[in-house]
Amino acid sequence: MAVCARLCGVGPARGCRRRGAAREQRRGGAGDSEPDTDTDPEEAGGGGGGGDEEEEEEAAAERIEGGRPASHPAEAGPAGRAPLSLLELPPELLVQIFGSLPGTDLPSLARVCTTFRRILRTDTIWRRRCREGTARPENMASVKTCGNWRSQECPVEMFMPNVDGLFIIGWMYLPPHDPHVDDPMRFKPLFRIHLMERKCATVECMYGHKGPHNGHIQIVKKDEFSTKCNQTDHHRMSGGRQEEFRTWLREEWGRTLEDIFHEHMQELILMKFIYTSQYDNCLTYRRIYLPPSSPDDLIKPGLFKGTYGSHGLEIVMLSFHGKKAKGTKITGDPNIPAGQQTVEIDLAHPLQLPDVENLRDFSELSRIVLEVQEQVRREEQEQEHRQEEEEAASQPAAKPLGGEGAEGEETAAGAEGTTQDKAPASQPFVLPMGVISRNEDYPRTCRICFYGTGLIAGHGFTSPERTPGVFVLFDDDRFGFIWLELKSFSLYSRIKVSFQNAEAPSREAFDEMLKNIQSLAT
Repeated sequence: MAVCARLCGVGPARGCRRRGAAREQRRGGAGDSEPDTDTDPEEAGGGGGGGDEEEEEEAAAERIEGGRPASHPAEAGPAGRAPLSLLELPPELLVQIFGSLPGTDLPSLARVCTTFRRILRTDTIWRRRCREGTARPENMASVKTCGNWRSQECPVEMFMPNVDGLFIIGWMYLPPHDPHVDDPMRFKPLFRIHLMERKCATVECMYGHKGPHNGHIQIVKKDEFSTKCNQTDHHRMSGGRQEEFRTWLREEWGRTLEDIFHEHMQELILMKFIYTSQYDNCLTYRRIYLPPSSPDDLIKPGLFKGTYGSHGLEIVMLSFHGKKAKGTKITGDPNIPAGQQTVEIDLAHPLQLPDVENLRDFSELSRIVLEVQEQVRREEQEQEHRQEEEEAASQPAAKPLGGEGAEGEETAAGAEGTTQDKAPASQPFVLPMGVISRNEDYPRTCRICFYGTGLIAGHGFTSPERTPGVFVLFDDDRFGFIWLELKSFSLYSRIKVSFQNAEAPSREAFDEMLKNIQSLAT
């Protein structure tokens, strides 16, 4: 504490006036200093026998301060006033002082007195420490507390760490109840790390229904760590799995099993519960980046909440890659796991939808989409044929950079730009008859539509297949996708949460991350 006091030049921080009075009395002086009134009872001590300890502390403080005692004339106030105590400084100044100290010393500082402990609950102090990497114990040196993370082994959840006082808390990041995609995200504590020691941390698992219990965290490698619960009995309920399922249903779906009349939907929900509850013991997390943006992007990329039928709401990352846009699942379900590209949009092939009356006819929409699908198939075959010819040519460099293939791409890009320029600012939109939507409150106007494909598969990601569909852009924060083969519609709404330090360091790093999470899911 003498070191802390030395930083601001006001003398010893704790009990300086009390010790000064005791020192004056021992030296025969008239000690007129007040006792330290903001000292915790356990800190004040009781009875005699404390004089020697105080003298040792004073001697140590003077040695730290370079041998100059706190009563040196240079530190005296006006008119011979005794040096100020840290406790007399304004709280905002103490926040600045404490914020400049090494983060590993802050837990010890919090034990000095109630005032220091209260000031150290200021978020700005700990956020600064976490950004500088000094507040983490040595065995937590690779865990960054900003950005967003995805569970690798349980790909149906996502979490975001947050600093709260003397803890790092991992919050499970959950979508709103189905099918309300425009509602805010829900947060649930997953684990808590106590930052009370210099070289180690106490970890608590917050999962389950019986309060915090013993857990463990291990650093795997850069941007990857694992958590383990050492008391999984805290996750169980007295009523067994049936009670756990009903509780999970109320928390995750906002309803009871009696409210769900469709047997197939009940089966899928039960399947998802079994799928998620088996991963409550040990989880591994990997960092994910937010997609980089470009002025040429159709809309700002980012995270979106989407409806997936009986699987409920899931989180999808929309990113742009030249003439393609990809929707990658960040959370998954028993059919399509996280990391897979749930939708892919061909930005070179916009769709001109019929008027509203004809759009109600599903066969008319299907005819338009299948014609574009055939056109895309022919273009892909021509592209493959050109590549084969270039490989077979004896002088592959003879063709200029703007050869036939490049001209084709430029033509497609020009067609895309022309179509978007001619497209109205908004046009009426309605779902065709027979297309099922979990959310009937979808927008009735859209900006533009594109041909795309959607990924479908059986349980356990069996027989995956990309099928044709329609990407519908409603506005800057909402889009939809019509799955032709399933005759279903998914509505997506942007997640409007600010993430700190979640940007990819480069486009290459982001693309590499997408490949990694897809390979892990596969």
